[in-house]
Amino acid sequence: MTMQGGSNSSERHIFFAGGGTGGHIYPAIAVAEQIAKIEPAATIHFFCSMRSIDERVLGPTGFQYTVLPAKGFSFRLRGLIGFCRSFLESYRTAKQAISECNNAVVIGAGGFVSAPVCLAAHRANIPIALLNVDIVPGRANKIIARWADEIFVQFEEAARYFAAGKAKASVVGCPLRSGFKSPEPNEAIEQLVLDNEKKILLITGASSGSANINKAVCSLLEKLDGFADDWQIVHLAGRDNYEEISSRYSNAKISHKVLGYFDDMPDLLAAADLLVGRSGAVSVAEYAAAGVPSICIPYPYHKDRHQYLNAGKLVDAGAAVIVDDLPDAENRTRWLWEELEDLMKDEGKRQAMAQACRAIANPDADLKIAERLLTMADGK
Repeated sequence: MTMQGGSNSSERHIFFAGGGTGGHIYPAIAVAEQIAKIEPAATIHFFCSMRSIDERVLGPTGFQYTVLPAKGFSFRLRGLIGFCRSFLESYRTAKQAISECNNAVVIGAGGFVSAPVCLAAHRANIPIALLNVDIVPGRANKIIARWADEIFVQFEEAARYFAAGKAKASVVGCPLRSGFKSPEPNEAIEQLVLDNEKKILLITGASSGSANINKAVCSLLEKLDGFADDWQIVHLAGRDNYEEISSRYSNAKISHKVLGYFDDMPDLLAAADLLVGRSGAVSVAEYAAAGVPSICIPYPYHKDRHQYLNAGKLVDAGAAVIVDDLPDAENRTRWLWEELEDLMKDEGKRQAMAQACRAIANPDADLKIAERLLTMADGK
């Protein structure tokens, strides 16, 4: 979907730029939903990447979006040439869309697609905001920060990365979809035809699934069968992994529901009694908002290990435990079982962790950012 030209009206124009992962798109959608409530006349438009998840997530929202051909940076010659070409094409598309708009603001939400849009805004003298939910900023956000007028961060630790720039870094938390404010756990239970009398162990590898988490949990199914009287499993395997993981459950005695993907995460997280999952910045904010105790298995291959840092915020609060995604699958699985068995047996510990989650949740981040963006669009 592409934008049909610009506008010279007095309406506010709010442009979001970001994509490639749900962690870049979902916080932007949360802010956009708040803007639409506060100022229904505002024009809201997204610039996203060509990755399928972007359109899959943005499509149902009803917001307009433009798919840009931007690619990630590469040091290899062929990749570098492709990067430069796609960057220039994305820049031109964004410039045409935003330069004709008055009362506008551009928000970089993370990912390689955000940089050409924010550069176009910078050269058009349009205010730029940056949304950074990770503790350690990514490459694109570090670049955009030099053009930004204001930066919104989830964690206090992130603010120091932007201290040398002109922009103010405001610690507001991570914007979450409106469903997290008033989740309906019973709707998820009914939709998935779960047993109201049994506790729910939720397994998730985020929007694309996690092969290592899938393998570890499937290796533990015989042991998990020992909890079949009181527990059931909802396993979000990832669309590409669904068939394989579903077959691994064929002989499991514990009640289970294996899915490739599930849209209503606010309801499902609120229904869960314990979770095993990755610890992306948005994920840990969602765990806290839902009040679900978690066993975090941070993605181990980021150079800055930011998922460990994200999970550490939950651990410090008493809301989670960490299991390393060890190279040795046997040791990884053994460690996961030690934590799983302990928490599935100890309701008091789970309740204490749930209470700790709620103490660190920040449910108003989306509203705070939305109000500030509307002010920025007015040039204030």
